[in-house]
Amino acid sequence: MEWTTLDAGGGAKLSVRLFKPAAPVEEAEDVAVVLVHPYTILGGVQGLLRGMAQGLAQRGYRAVTFDMRGAGRSTGRASLTGSSEVGDVVAVCRWVADNLKPRAILLVGSSAGAPIAGSAVDKVDQVFGYVSIGYPFGLMASILFGRHHDAIIKSEKPKLFVMGTKDGFTSVKQLQNKLKSAAGRVDTHLIEGAGHFQMEGPAFDAQMVDLIVNFIKSLPK
Repeated sequence: MEWTTLDAGGGAKLSVRLFKPAAPVEEAEDVAVVLVHPYTILGGVQGLLRGMAQGLAQRGYRAVTFDMRGAGRSTGRASLTGSSEVGDVVAVCRWVADNLKPRAILLVGSSAGAPIAGSAVDKVDQVFGYVSIGYPFGLMASILFGRHHDAIIKSEKPKLFVMGTKDGFTSVKQLQNKLKSAAGRVDTHLIEGAGHFQMEGPAFDAQMVDLIVNFIKSLPK
């Protein structure tokens, strides 16, 4: 595990953490996974993604977490709608591409991190796919994050949407209706009985790692 700091502009210096495999894993792809944490204003920080990042490293993948502006150890000011934070995701992905030089990058967003990551998918050429964990598509959440919907819906890059059937922000029907118009390959995985905040907890880390790894393996080489 390594720490670094990078400048994302606008007065934001981001605290970045790299999780590396202890030893090579034969079947692992040369893909780096960048994980985007939940809503900063509700206490979202990169530490919430540590279990998933460690699990991915154990499976042979380099995983990167970071505090978005105004969160955790990062400087700068969080925005209400996640608009400034899209630039943070892009900056981290470009740092990964330039310094780790993987074959490709997979972007994973959790909760409010999902719309923010979704807006960054087509801004970095090396990103070849996207995984959303609990994307807040519902009506109330859309007041804050609706501006991000188009970017991921219109992206041709493969995407996987993981959601609990008891998600309090988005119903299964809302998710299905939203994805009807999505471009490119769109996969969904529903977790029966799981609520929105439950899925952010450590009890689901291993299941999320499995879903992410299987999705990577399904993507074109």
